[in-house]
Amino acid sequence: MDRFVTLEVDADGVGVIRLDRPKMNALDIAMQDQLKEVAEEATARADVRAVVLWGGEKVFAAGADIKEMQRMGYTDMVERGPALQGSFDAVARIPKPVVAAVTGYALGGGCELTLCADIRVAADNAKFGQPEILLGLIPGAGGTQRLSRLVGPAKAKDLIFTGRMVDAEEALRIGLADYVVPAEEVFATAHAWAAKLAAGPAYALRAAKEAVDRGLETDLDTGLTIERNLFAGLFATEDREIGMRSFVEQGPGKAKFN
Repeated sequence: MDRFVTLEVDADGVGVIRLDRPKMNALDIAMQDQLKEVAEEATARADVRAVVLWGGEKVFAAGADIKEMQRMGYTDMVERGPALQGSFDAVARIPKPVVAAVTGYALGGGCELTLCADIRVAADNAKFGQPEILLGLIPGAGGTQRLSRLVGPAKAKDLIFTGRMVDAEEALRIGLADYVVPAEEVFATAHAWAAKLAAGPAYALRAAKEAVDRGLETDLDTGLTIERNLFAGLFATEDREIGMRSFVEQGPGKAKFN
């Protein structure tokens, strides 16, 4: 089987999940399954401390493979749906900082994949959108849920109901992108962000991500309980010992974590 999704780990602990299916990184079934595999690998590998999602210099991912999807009926999608969502869930559940480096189109499943990241660095030529409505469909890989949590229900409905694309400037304004940089700087900016966090306290970062993500899925009291338990648990880690000792002896911001 051809490999359309790969994981390469740099010496600084950044794992780059690379989408590479010519011409537009259309997310067919094979690509979805490979995405799940590499996300689980990134989760399991101790040498991966942060992750960059990267579709290449021209395009992030222009959506699903419509020709493949056109051949599928209701029962086909009932059977395939859990695996489709599961591949994106595997990315969202990577317990390490994840940054999407977005160039060109991030549409449909491509946009939904960016929603699985913690931070989105967009090129000034990036285009985001959920055009499924134009096919008589709705987003099926988390778009109705993650997009509304990120930009709010009204703006999510605007994008989903109309299927329109937004440019990088609007994406930044509504919170769909976090940074906008020249296209030639996207990967370097995303990688630098990930590398900085890869040098940080791995268990504390994992706990922070879990507290935010799980807290958004529940009520405030339950979220505070999750936070309290994770906070207390960090007192059993070497990260906490290193950080506090460094603070007392050298002042803030000088800790070197393992």
